[in-house]
Order: sequence, then structure tokens, then C-alpha cells
Amino acid sequence: MIHVNQAPEPKDFNRKVRQPGLRAIAELVGERPLPKRRGRPRAKIAERREDIPAAEFPDFWTRAIDDMLVAYGRICAYMCVFIEPVTGVPTVDHMLPKSMVWELVYEWANYRLACSLVNTWKGDVLYVLDPFHVETGWFELELVGFQLKANDKLQPNISALVNRTITRLRLNDKQCRDLREYYSAEYWTGRITHEHLQSRAPFIAMELRRQGRLREVDT
Repeated sequence: MIHVNQAPEPKDFNRKVRQPGLRAIAELVGERPLPKRRGRPRAKIAERREDIPAAEFPDFWTRAIDDMLVAYGRICAYMCVFIEPVTGVPTVDHMLPKSMVWELVYEWANYRLACSLVNTWKGDVLYVLDPFHVETGWFELELVGFQLKANDKLQPNISALVNRTITRLRLNDKQCRDLREYYSAEYWTGRITHEHLQSRAPFIAMELRRQGRLREVDT
């Protein structure tokens, strides 16, 4: 993982996501009266907003995916690799889970672009490091087995969070290691340029430069 800068909220996000979402929440707790809208009103399912089951929130956040793909260059915030069109599956991860923080279910600032596999592995936990808060150099790449590890110079509490994040997101599973090896080999053999590597796997590009493993033409 590397630091990700939060992109500005899209101009139409409030109309497309936030306002429909907040109205849905109001309906799910039986608030009345509400302005009329097309379709049947949602049935009341909870007395309080915080008691709405996570699965019952309408998925208006999916309307933000196209904006997120553009804003974040199709890079998964956790794997730090390009989410391919057609074959990749981009998803909206709620950094603070829907099951715990209803106030942020329809908030752009709580969304992280994630490939579906890592999003599933993350689940409803609070201890995974936020890509918006990760600092450059916290995660390092070991170039023999292509595993991630915590920087040896980190404070113990930060190192523990890095390792818990790697474990929870399964970032050292074989398929993740194989993908890092693939990108590295494609670059080392000259099949892709350094610019292409940066656009597809920026963490790997950064680590190859840090470790002095760039091709001579790119140094």
C-alpha cells in the first residue's frame, strides 16, 4: 500500500448518491412526511438509524464507481494495482463499515476504490489501515517472494498495524504475490516501460526505484 490522496467530491455526488441515500434511511426508520418520489415507499424496518442492518441500505454508492475509477486512475487502494476494464471488478469499499457507521454510508469521503476480492476480505473491520492515512515507506516489497512487509524502522504500534492490515487483506496470498511478480518480470524483461509500470502498479514501481532495481535506461 501507498498513500492515496482523497479526490474531490464529484459535483453531482450529492444528487446521485447522498440525497437518495439519506431519503432511503429516513424511509427505513419510518420518518414521515417525506417529499413524494417515484415508486413505492420503503417499508419501515428499524426504530433507529443505527439499527438498520447493513444489507438493507440501498446500494446508491455504486453510482459513484465511474467517478472513482476516473478520480483514482483505476488503482485499487489496497492492492495498489490497476483494475482492468471488463476482467477486473471495481467496488466501493466503505472504509468505516456500513454496519457500524450509518452516517457515512452515503459519503464520498468514506469511499475507497477496491477490487472486489480485497473488499470481500476486508469485511467489517476497523483496524485495517486507511490508504488516505498510510505514509510512504510503511509497506515494503520483498523481491524474492514478492511479499509485503512492514518497514523495519517503524514504531512498534505502526508496524503492528501494517502487519495486521497485510494479514486481514490477505495481501501476501499467492495470487497477490504472483501478480506482483508478474508486473516486476514484465518490466525487467522490457515488455512494459517504467511509465506503464507506474500507471499499472505504482507501489511496485516505487519499490523497484527505492531498491535500485530499475533498468539502466530508467535510472
